[in-house]
Amino acid sequence: QVQLVESGGGSVQSGGSLRLSCAASGYTYSEYYMGWFRQAPGKEREGVAAIHRDGRTTYAASVKGRFTISRDNTKNTLSLQMNSLKPEDTAMYYCAASQKIGWWSALLSRGYDYWGQGAQVTVSS
Repeated sequence: QVQLVESGGGSVQSGGSLRLSCAASGYTYSEYYMGWFRQAPGKEREGVAAIHRDGRTTYAASVKGRFTISRDNTKNTLSLQMNSLKPEDTAMYYCAASQKIGWWSALLSRGYDYWGQGAQVTVSS
């Protein structure tokens, strides 16, 4: 049974940092593409960052240069380091796994098979 469990969310002031983690189990982690998505109240879910099986990364323009996605295939974990946080980064953040995805669509949620329950990130001004 595939499980993705996020941790590390919380509240921080504008300009601060947070690190999200996602623990994966129930599948061969290294064979999956992984992504971080977020959804703010009243808005659609959007892709934040994704990491290829081979370690390549891609980011949404809104977070590029501030967020860093990484994976540890020995520990089956995914991380998102978030720096210089802004109030508009406030959202529920989800990690997701995909076994087969076109890399060009890595930031589109429809390509992902499994999802975590989410971790809330709140940035105050």
